[in-house]
Amino acid sequence: MLTKVYNEPRIFQIDVPLPDNPLRNLNCYVVQDGGETLIIDTGFNRPECREALLAGLAELDANWEKTNLFLTHLHSDHTGLAPTLMEDKPGKIYISATDHRILWEHMKGARWQETDALFHREGFTREQLAELRLSNPARGLEPTRYFEAEHVADGDEITVGRWKFTCVSVPGHTPGQMCLYCAEKKLMFTADHILFDITPNITQWKDMRDALGNYLDSLVKIRGYAMETALPAHRKNEMDVYVRINQIVEHHLTRLCETVNALEAQPNSHATAIAAHLKWSMRGKTWEEFPLSQRWFAVGETIAHLEYLMERGLAKREEGGAQRAYRLTVSAAECKEELNKIWENYR
Repeated sequence: MLTKVYNEPRIFQIDVPLPDNPLRNLNCYVVQDGGETLIIDTGFNRPECREALLAGLAELDANWEKTNLFLTHLHSDHTGLAPTLMEDKPGKIYISATDHRILWEHMKGARWQETDALFHREGFTREQLAELRLSNPARGLEPTRYFEAEHVADGDEITVGRWKFTCVSVPGHTPGQMCLYCAEKKLMFTADHILFDITPNITQWKDMRDALGNYLDSLVKIRGYAMETALPAHRKNEMDVYVRINQIVEHHLTRLCETVNALEAQPNSHATAIAAHLKWSMRGKTWEEFPLSQRWFAVGETIAHLEYLMERGLAKREEGGAQRAYRLTVSAAECKEELNKIWENYR
């Protein structure tokens, strides 16, 4: 489905379905002006996504001689169709250097072996990890092959006709995620940095120390931009972007306090055991009934929150045994008091 979402510049939204995924769809945005086209993100590498994307682009009658692709970040629901879409086309593919490198490492497979080893130490069984190799939407739907790209950094500009869009680096959700900002119209493509009816998944990355701290700093950074229109990569935006930023900040404080409570109740536990005691949107399901792939994302986010506590000296991780073990370094009450002091930097 194709929808016009902005007049000047002309911006269209292609609703790209994400089958078998709780995100449900990707908002692929297309900017057109002066015969030039910029596509923002692609969807998974699967037929349903390809058909919807190509149908929308055909309806827009894009001139492929003057069409470029901007990839906000490395996740497969944003990059999966990139080489297929731009094959034999003269246009450029833009992405940050960091996310381009990590995506290629994932495609080669070595990164997944490292990730499996990490999650095994955090409480996943080898049988569960074997199942995830087939069911996890984070793998198997990525691009089919390596593709060349022009790397963009914070402050770089991309033009579409007479309109200028500035790249805004927002590490956190991935190490190299980028938003796009049109200062003249106070318009921001927020990618997965700001979503409006779900919170972006924040997980651990070997390429980025303290993912949650980076994400919160990026929220503070983007809050400094004048935004009248915010276009997210998934679902709808029906609220003020600054209100939503504040909601996300408070969500992570709540999640950190829940993590502290779990550590107090069961010290020296791995991340899976801690995650099982946190509050997740499971629609009445128990932790064991929660789909395995969603438990995987939840544990990744739990690790990010544990690392946030560790970076600030409030928790410690033991690496000596077969599985990791976390514990608080101060009392739960002292930990929460310190978190509330730190949080004033984000409010």
